[in-house]
Amino acid sequence: MKKILIITILFVGLTKVDAQQLQTSVFYEMQSIIHNAGFAGLGENSFVGVNYRTQWANINGGPKTGTIYGSFALPKQKLGISGYAYSDKTGPTSRTGLSVSVAKHINLDNGAKLSIGIENRFQQFLIDQSKLSEYLGADPAIGNGNKSMQYNAGFGVAYTNKRLQLGVAVSQILQTRLDNYTGNLNRSQDARLYRHFYANGSYKINLDETMSMIPNFMVIYFPNAPTEFNVGTRFKYAEICWTGAALSFTGNVNLMFGLNVAKGFSIDYSFDVYNNPTSITNVNAHEFMLRYQIKK
Repeated sequence: MKKILIITILFVGLTKVDAQQLQTSVFYEMQSIIHNAGFAGLGENSFVGVNYRTQWANINGGPKTGTIYGSFALPKQKLGISGYAYSDKTGPTSRTGLSVSVAKHINLDNGAKLSIGIENRFQQFLIDQSKLSEYLGADPAIGNGNKSMQYNAGFGVAYTNKRLQLGVAVSQILQTRLDNYTGNLNRSQDARLYRHFYANGSYKINLDETMSMIPNFMVIYFPNAPTEFNVGTRFKYAEICWTGAALSFTGNVNLMFGLNVAKGFSIDYSFDVYNNPTSITNVNAHEFMLRYQIKK
């Protein structure tokens, strides 16, 4: 039974890498810098934060992702800088990395801005062979674990005004190779860090003097995998609290809320209900975010 579980976790981990090699968050509307370099320094305020996401919570070895991030505006230079460091683990596989983005801001009429950003990413992909050797032996497919640091780049364009936020981006443009294999067989394909394409947006609707509604969406396209579609809505009460929900086209549901516990400081939480695949039960996800907004 233990052997089956180990192999299953490895399969899930590698499948997760195939389906989506870069981490994401259900708080994509508030963390646009993770998906799009164009949003660097583009919000109303600079901010720093930390995020922790655990998926398949009741399965040992399920995906766990921790992220530290920040976004800062340099208005005199009409620039924005953002960055984040992350650790993403699934069973015996793990990814750690650092991303730094710089964006050029172009001021438009009525306070709107167009931003063009470039991302620089350094990532290390590891396979813990000690967790697999007992069951898989010296399999050349897992080889040396690819412990070297890989460089990649990204590009993004974003537009914002007082209510609207739109962005399109591509990450891992260079499609760096992951040279894990140590055997002597000829291969038709190499493992790579494939390009990810993103489109996201949101629109703020003021319902009254204190309440606002923010519908939002995120689309992630990755070659050889199903395109991810996510739509959601947040209801925000003044600068005190918010609640919302999101739905993926696969049928998974995210329930979220946030609370401003002190001036500029907020705590946010999301509970994900997995309805797909239907054969898997009681493997929901939790995500926590701490965030501090730096007033201009």
